[in-house]
Amino acid sequence: MSDEIPDLLYSDAERALSDALASLLADRGGLDKALARVESAQTYDDKLWEAVAADLGCAGLLIPERDGGAGASYREAAAAAEVLGSYVAPVPFLGSAVVATAALLSVAEGAQPSTGTPFTPAKAAADLLAKMADGGVTAALAVPFATAPGSGFPASIRVAGLRPGDAATGVARLRGMVSGVADALPAGMLLVPADGVPHGFYLVDMAAEGVGKAPVTSLDMTRQLCDLSFDDAPATLIASGQAASRALDAALAAGAGILAAEQTGLAQRCLDMTVAYVKERKQFARPVGSFQGLKHRLADLWVSITQARAASRYAAACLATGSADAKIAVALAKAYCSEVAVQAAQECVQMHGGIGFTWEHPAHLLLKRAKADSIAFGTADAHRAALASLVNLPAS
Repeated sequence: MSDEIPDLLYSDAERALSDALASLLADRGGLDKALARVESAQTYDDKLWEAVAADLGCAGLLIPERDGGAGASYREAAAAAEVLGSYVAPVPFLGSAVVATAALLSVAEGAQPSTGTPFTPAKAAADLLAKMADGGVTAALAVPFATAPGSGFPASIRVAGLRPGDAATGVARLRGMVSGVADALPAGMLLVPADGVPHGFYLVDMAAEGVGKAPVTSLDMTRQLCDLSFDDAPATLIASGQAASRALDAALAAGAGILAAEQTGLAQRCLDMTVAYVKERKQFARPVGSFQGLKHRLADLWVSITQARAASRYAAACLATGSADAKIAVALAKAYCSEVAVQAAQECVQMHGGIGFTWEHPAHLLLKRAKADSIAFGTADAHRAALASLVNLPAS
């Protein structure tokens, strides 16, 4: 790994963003509102996303200023993800503002210079990024939420035969199904990796003929998954071959790295809620937080969360600078933060006692988000295996 360790402290800009976002979510997206929404047909909160995306500019954090974005880095995106995770906010920040954006940025950076043709991959990516910068359009990567960085290029979607007139307009046709896609329900555009000769990365309008989406009952209904189907759906090729593979790798790495930050924020919320509760709840005429057994468990959890924050901050810093250590840092952060978030949520439910096990209390929302996140973008075991390979650790 690199000898030079980046500054892991929060910058003034990151703190200001976190404070503004926390204030907005406390006012308009508290845990009580998230709990009410999971019982409704519309599990994503479009109005909250509009405020987060447009009013605070979170949709365009990673998008360059020339394309209408904030021109920030993965450090700011991670700071925002921590706050959103602490509120289990039902908004498509991770899928659109991080994963899809990372894929489009890779396409735009790796595309060949324009040769005078009206359409180029770089222009298509830049045009979509400009529409996404204020949250006016959201996009999603059409791969299962459990897909880990370094996975092979997916083959569930294939390029189909053309229809009359397609060749003249540059339209491709896609067929296939992909299940368990995150943040696709509110998306207006899809980024679809499709198998072909060579394999490619395609833009698909969610409203196009031949595109179907079916919401599925998800463990974490604050980030409801859906199944996508393509039946000769019209698509636009924006990258092929190695460029498509790089775009997919960039998206998955960004997703795993920023999800680690979300897990850190969720774990911190669980600890804060639990500490506040055990200070007030009394048994035998004394606060239950005064019992030594609970003190030790909470102290151990605090240490674990502090370590998780360091790991997630380092992953975000490596992604921000394009460090050669990025893959190692992301694998380490996702593996460790996944387990810490689940542990924190379990302790939160248990230490709240009987009330913590009820549907009316929001503790189960935190536990379900933690459990779902622990599988998303690769399990802890998958990332540990990847980490062993990355640092040349021999197998037992």
